Amino acid sequence: MRIRYSWVLFVAAVVMVASCRKQQRPEFVMAERDTTITVENAFSELFLDSAAVAHFVADTTLHDSLAIRIRSFYNSRNYQFAWFFPEGMAAYVHTFLNMQQQFIHYSGDSTLFDPDLDQRIETLGSRRQISPEDTAVIEAELLLTRQFFRYAYYAYSGDRDVNLQDLGWFIPRRKLDMVSFLDSLLANKGGKVEWYEPVNRQYNLLKKHLLEFSELETAPEWEEELMAGKRPYKTGESAAVAPVVRKRLALLGYPVPEEPDTLTVITAGLANAVKSFQKHYGLTEDGVLGAAVFRELNVPPAARMKQLLINMERMRWMQENPETDYLLVNIPEFRLHVYEQGKLAFDMDVVVGSVAHSTVIFSGVLDQVVFSPYWNVPASILKNEILPAIARNPNYLARHRMEWNGNSVRQLPGPGNSLGQVKFLFPNSYNIYLHDTPSKSLFGESKRAFSHGCIRLSEPKKLAEFLLRKDSTWTPEKIAGAMQAGKEKYVRLKNEDQVPVIIGYFTAWVDKEGALNFRNDVYGHDQQMMRRYFAGSDLNGPSRL
Repeated sequence: MRIRYSWVLFVAAVVMVASCRKQQRPEFVMAERDTTITVENAFSELFLDSAAVAHFVADTTLHDSLAIRIRSFYNSRNYQFAWFFPEGMAAYVHTFLNMQQQFIHYSGDSTLFDPDLDQRIETLGSRRQISPEDTAVIEAELLLTRQFFRYAYYAYSGDRDVNLQDLGWFIPRRKLDMVSFLDSLLANKGGKVEWYEPVNRQYNLLKKHLLEFSELETAPEWEEELMAGKRPYKTGESAAVAPVVRKRLALLGYPVPEEPDTLTVITAGLANAVKSFQKHYGLTEDGVLGAAVFRELNVPPAARMKQLLINMERMRWMQENPETDYLLVNIPEFRLHVYEQGKLAFDMDVVVGSVAHSTVIFSGVLDQVVFSPYWNVPASILKNEILPAIARNPNYLARHRMEWNGNSVRQLPGPGNSLGQVKFLFPNSYNIYLHDTPSKSLFGESKRAFSHGCIRLSEPKKLAEFLLRKDSTWTPEKIAGAMQAGKEKYVRLKNEDQVPVIIGYFTAWVDKEGALNFRNDVYGHDQQMMRRYFAGSDLNGPSRL
C-alpha cells in the first residue's frame, strides 16, 4: 500500500469568490426560495425565520445590492443557518475571520474591522448548544453573512463600487455531497466523477488508499479484537496473537519476509514490521507489541475509510502546494516541515496546544524573528495562573524573573524565559507564534500537546538560520550570539524573504517516502466532521456506505 510521491501539503482553507468587474452586467436576479431543502437534507439542522432576515435587511444600513444578495443567499438555502449548527459555531467562522485579519494586515485598511462582531463571536464560540430562537445567535448569523460579503467586496472586487454580481458563496453545499462522493468513488473504482475531481496530489494519493481499504472492509482478519497481554510482547517471546498480527500487518502493507503465517514467535522480522507500522502511526518505534500497537491494529478498515474521507475533504478545501519557501505545522503529527522552493528542506518536532488550549488551524506570513524575547504574559494566563500565584507568594514575580509592565506582566529575556531564546512572529488574530522553550524534555514524548496554544520548536536556531540565510550579515555565530544576548532584538524580514506559515490539521497523509500515515485526532476535529458526514453510523463498526 505504498505509492511513491512526495508529501504535498497546502495553504489554509479559503472561500472561493469571484471578482467584481466594472463592465456592465445583466441585472442580478434574486433566487427563489428553495423549499426542497428540509431538516432531513439540510447542511445545518437550524433554520431562520424568514422574517428575521427581512427585518435585518430593513433595519440595517446596507447598500441595495448587498441587501438583495443577502436575501437571495438565504432564499437559495431555504433559510438554513450557514454559520451555526445545533452543537455550536462552525469551525470555518474562524477561518473566515483569519482571512479578514490577513487582508487587513496586508492592505493596511482597517475599515473592515468590526469589534462588535468579534465580541459576539467570542461570546458564542464556547456554546455547545445553539437555539435557532436565540436572538444573539440570529444576529451573529446575519452579521457574519453581511461581514463576509463586505470582506469579499474589499478583498476581491478591485474597485469601490458595491457590485457583488459575480460573488458565489456556497460553503456548506459541497459537504452535503459527501455521501454521494463516497458512493461514486467506490462504485466507479477510481473512475472520473467531475464533482469529486482531485485538486491536488494528496487527494489522489488518499483516494487510492481509500479504494485499497474498501477491499479490506469485510476482511475476516478484523472480525475479532486483538487483546493486549498483561505485558508487552518483545522479540523472541511467544504470543498466540502473532499470526493474526502478521496477517493484518501484511494487509496494511507491512509484510514479514519469509515467515509462516502461523508462527507464534515474535521474530526479528515481525519486530521490524512493527517498527515500520509504529513510525507511520505516530507510535514509539520499539518493535514491541504493546497496547498502543493493538489499539491501532484493531481499527477496522471501515473506520480508516472514514478517516481518509475526512482528510480528503480537507484537501478539497486547500490550494495546491506553493513552489516557494513555506512552513507547515501539522498539529496531529506534532511536526514542523520547512520547505524551500516547494521542496522539503528539513523538519523538526514541535509541541502544540493542549486539548484545553488547542492551537488554531490557520495561515499567516512570518515576517519577524525576535531574539532574546520578553514573554508578555497573556491576559488569560495572568488572571488564571500568575495572579493567584502572586497572592500565594508575593515574591513570585522576582523568583520567575518577571515584572509588571503597565497593567500586564512580562518575563525578562534570558535564562528560564518561557519563550526560550527566540520567537517567530506571523500576524494573526489568535496571538499564536513559534518559539523556543527551556523545557526540552517534552520533545521526547510521542504525543506532544502541552502548550497554551503557541508552538514550541525543538530546533529554533536551525529555523532562524534558514529564515535569515539570504542576509549575509546574519551568520550562524551572530544568530547564536543574539539568542544568548539577554536583550530583546526584533529582526524584520524583507518583503521578499517573508515566509507563508500553515498551521494545518491532517490525521492522514502520504509522506515523502510514499507511505500512508495516520495520527490520532488530538482535538476531536475528525469526530466533529464524522458526526456530520456519517450521522447515524457506528464510527467503529461496519460502514454504512
